[in-house]
Amino acid sequence: MRVEVRGDPKARAMTVDVSSEINIQRSRKEIAEYTSNPDNTSQWYVNIKTDEWKTAPPVQVGSRIAFVAHFLGRRMAYTYEVIELVPGERFVMRTAQGPFPMETTYAWETAADGGTRMTLRNRGTPTGFSRLVAPFMARAVRSANRKDLAALKTLLEARGDAEV
Repeated sequence: MRVEVRGDPKARAMTVDVSSEINIQRSRKEIAEYTSNPDNTSQWYVNIKTDEWKTAPPVQVGSRIAFVAHFLGRRMAYTYEVIELVPGERFVMRTAQGPFPMETTYAWETAADGGTRMTLRNRGTPTGFSRLVAPFMARAVRSANRKDLAALKTLLEARGDAEV
């Protein structure tokens, strides 16, 4: 787990950069397909309550998906746009609106034991009041990421050979 909170003295902004990894005993293809499908997010993201396609599925570069989450005791509504999709390797979404513009990256690699190592990275530069609590936000994001990846692992490994 890597957590960085960096200050940019010129911009007087704090950048939050949180990266978390987990090994899951499922194929890289299955995990990538499941996690890059926005319809599945509320099943494994602890804080995400709803998702709504703003563009027609399936997911592709340019797709926009609106999410409602509860984070740090607040309701947050935001829309992500898919900016990169390399099936089975990498999935990147970005939002520019709201108090915490964020980029979320999923990356998948085949692990030595035949399972998959998934990396979940969130990075962004809080604005307004949020920038004052950036160090606290980094810890909260790290904690949420750990819970999300643990939930994903439990969910997918429990399915055994069933189709994901």
